[in-house]
Amino acid sequence: MSGFSETLLSWYREHGRDLPWRDTDDPYRIWVSEVILQQTRVAQGYDYYRRFVARFPDVESLAGAGEDEVMKCWQGLGYYSRARNLHAAARQIVERGAFPTELEEVKALKGVGDYTAAAICSFVYGQPCAVVDGNVYRVLSRYLGVDEAVDTGAGKKVFAALADEMLDRERPAEYNQAIMDFGALQCVPSSPDCSVCPLSDSCAAFRKGMVEAFPRKARKTKVTERHFHYMYVCAGAYTFIRRRGPGDIWQNLYEFPLIETSGEVEEEALFSLPDFRSLFGSQRISSVRLIERGVKHVLSHRVIYASCHEIKLSDEEAQMPGFRKIPVEAFDKFPVSRLISRFFSIVLKPEI
Repeated sequence: MSGFSETLLSWYREHGRDLPWRDTDDPYRIWVSEVILQQTRVAQGYDYYRRFVARFPDVESLAGAGEDEVMKCWQGLGYYSRARNLHAAARQIVERGAFPTELEEVKALKGVGDYTAAAICSFVYGQPCAVVDGNVYRVLSRYLGVDEAVDTGAGKKVFAALADEMLDRERPAEYNQAIMDFGALQCVPSSPDCSVCPLSDSCAAFRKGMVEAFPRKARKTKVTERHFHYMYVCAGAYTFIRRRGPGDIWQNLYEFPLIETSGEVEEEALFSLPDFRSLFGSQRISSVRLIERGVKHVLSHRVIYASCHEIKLSDEEAQMPGFRKIPVEAFDKFPVSRLISRFFSIVLKPEI
């Protein structure tokens, strides 16, 4: 398969992306970039990477930071378990004294799987480790005409073996970058321009006219709907927030008081719910204002429909059990989801 490798490398040298994490052999920075890019497009991840390594330039500074600071730096990027794992793994590395150099040792870091470990070991240490991500699945399945589903255990083993077989062992780092860029820029998921593809003459899917059929998936992801009703509560110059617990989305991020319902409810019905009464008890509410209704927020396996009301309390000394009372001006110091950030930005706008 040397012709495949040579063609990819030739294409990459002309079309490969100029990215900051490709100009370093620092395992920390390459690791950070790979974690950011796990569920994020390069265009979005680029600025986050710049900000993250500016704030945490080495593993020691990341390990020594507080979790809220790390999560705040990650805010808006999503898949927040990546940030928590990155933080925990940084502490593992500092404790062991140096960044690991062997594949299995890298995989032992919190949150590091086969792909990230292979990327680090090939890019940093030149080890012959094949990366397998969505781009690689797509390129190999189309080029070789492999009908094995990529979202099954058996399929993942098949593609891991194929990726290892196709790997250029003399130039693993450059080859891995090449095949990923080729999938991201040329062999794209939908409507690739096969007329300019340097591999089209030997591509099985192109010969069969079945490019759009690859890669094959065995099952469709089930998407669930959730309905959130947030309350931005004002007690004079103060508001109330709490940290989300484990076992759900946005773990350890802060949010306004929340009522979740099984479906959409009207305002009057919402305010008569037991959950609403338990939040505010006998406290006197001076005014209620709708901030935004029915905002659609899409996550990987969930669609959230969220509304937000501003609730002003008559008593500036009011307390809400289970919530943290903070000055409104201090809100920006806390890591929150993009949805909460959106609602807060609307609250700050002057009423017309």
